[in-house]
Amino acid sequence: MKEVRARLRPEHRAWLRNPGTHKVVVRLGGPLLDAAGAMAGTLLVVEAQSMQAVQEFMNDDPYCQSEMFEQIEIKRWQWSLGQPQSENLEKT
Repeated sequence: MKEVRARLRPEHRAWLRNPGTHKVVVRLGGPLLDAAGAMAGTLLVVEAQSMQAVQEFMNDDPYCQSEMFEQIEIKRWQWSLGQPQSENLEKT
């Protein structure tokens, strides 16, 4: 999948920064690395109105559409340390 990742990376990164009509804001993101430092996945921290909004956002990600990921886990998380001021997703 190295070639697919390299080809889709600009589109994937643009998607994370501008997710169209999805009411999702990517707060943090980057590749997960194995012990040798090779890419072994992706971690995204997003803010959204619902788990369904996150699932729909992920479904439209170019990496997901290319079936690059073997699995996707979406979990709720409470950001309690180092949180910047949140955008109001109700207004977007």
